[in-house]
Amino acid sequence: MLRIPLAEIMMSARDRWIRMSGICGIVSPIVAFTCIMLAIALAPQFSWTDNALSDLGIMPGSTSISFNFGLILSGMLTLLFASGLFAYFKGKSLGRFGAYVLILDSAALAAIGIFPENVKPLHLYASVSFFVLFPLSMLFVTASYLRTSEARMGFFTFSIALFAAIVWIAQFLLRYVHGVAIPEALSALAGCLWVMVLSFKMARTSSGSNESTLTAPVS
Repeated sequence: MLRIPLAEIMMSARDRWIRMSGICGIVSPIVAFTCIMLAIALAPQFSWTDNALSDLGIMPGSTSISFNFGLILSGMLTLLFASGLFAYFKGKSLGRFGAYVLILDSAALAAIGIFPENVKPLHLYASVSFFVLFPLSMLFVTASYLRTSEARMGFFTFSIALFAAIVWIAQFLLRYVHGVAIPEALSALAGCLWVMVLSFKMARTSSGSNESTLTAPVS
């Protein structure tokens, strides 16, 4: 006899999808930054202060392969996460709209890898769209959380969106580095933190209490 958690048996297809998409949300930043750091390790000429991260996508050999592959795969994983987020916000129109914007943002992320820096102007459109749509998505999610009295998650989401915006505003106004690799990395890291926190929340919420068990024979 094997004791199977009742929550697992009763879990709906929607709950399973939310859990799986949460796992995708956890894996996506790991894939992206592992491939980016590998690309940087393979490119000794890369400078954090003088280059853009996208410069890695046109460098010869394994550097460009690692960078572009990482963004494409991460974009696909983020798309799965965003679709699960859409289901997670069932009945919450602002949250669902934020998830829809995130779906567009994940497509932009993959497009950065599909259309490297030397594919103009498509790469520029993809890059700008990615860094604009992400904080915009979080603003709608913030509004959704505040409407449902989830102030802590609302404040956290808004703080991430504000930080991602300030990084770029400071770069445009103060030009604190010649290249844009640092603001790109900072804003992306902030967004990844938000994705991972929400991914863990989605997985935990959809998994149920796991306290009730049901005895069922297994042959």
